[in-house]
Amino acid sequence: MGEVRLQKYLSEQGILSRRAAEEEIKRGKVRVNGTPAMLGMKIDPAADTVEYNGQVVASSVRHVYLMLNKPRGYVTTMSDEMGRPTVAELVEDVGMRVFPVGRLDLESEGLLLFTNDGALANRLTHPKYHKPKIYHVRIRGAVSPEKIAALGRPMEIDGYLTKPAEISVVTRKQDYTVLAIRLFEGRNRQIRKMCEALELKIMTLKRVAIGELRLGNLAPGEWRYLTRAQVDSLKR
Repeated sequence: MGEVRLQKYLSEQGILSRRAAEEEIKRGKVRVNGTPAMLGMKIDPAADTVEYNGQVVASSVRHVYLMLNKPRGYVTTMSDEMGRPTVAELVEDVGMRVFPVGRLDLESEGLLLFTNDGALANRLTHPKYHKPKIYHVRIRGAVSPEKIAALGRPMEIDGYLTKPAEISVVTRKQDYTVLAIRLFEGRNRQIRKMCEALELKIMTLKRVAIGELRLGNLAPGEWRYLTRAQVDSLKR
């Protein structure tokens, strides 16, 4: 199902007539993804959550939740004007329209969530409900204890002060170091900017956890459905 006008959707669900739906939208009784609706707006029943008088309007669309191990070289969009590979190509066989929750940049890899549940997607991307995320970052050469400590402290980036992060060493080799970085916020390219400020050269950056959800041994480019327990953990 594609996009439909909100008043038509409410009518099709047996909630209100179209005319009554228009009046209720004007009165502010209808919300879409937690935001007051506007007359004439369109919604995607597979992706958006509609509420009327504080109650979710149930749709016949089944919500699905899955995780992808995003490879490097894919953009986190459903289409790309430059013709680059997109993560949408990796979940085509899901059989229904899903969209990514959050993003990983072109050269980053790892855990990326997909769903058609607009309410959960909005919750997971809202700062108030932010889930801690863990990244494994391979850095060229040795990383001094002083720089490891500096990564964990608040740092001014692009005019804002980052929240403290948790840093631990995963691997130390002669030519590289792997750090586990646990972030409690979701700023754009935050880890890359933190490392750049400390003159640390990132070789690879991989997200391995979101909240209680772990990437595990899922192969690059592969996806799987979340279990009910995993979905529930994301909703808490």
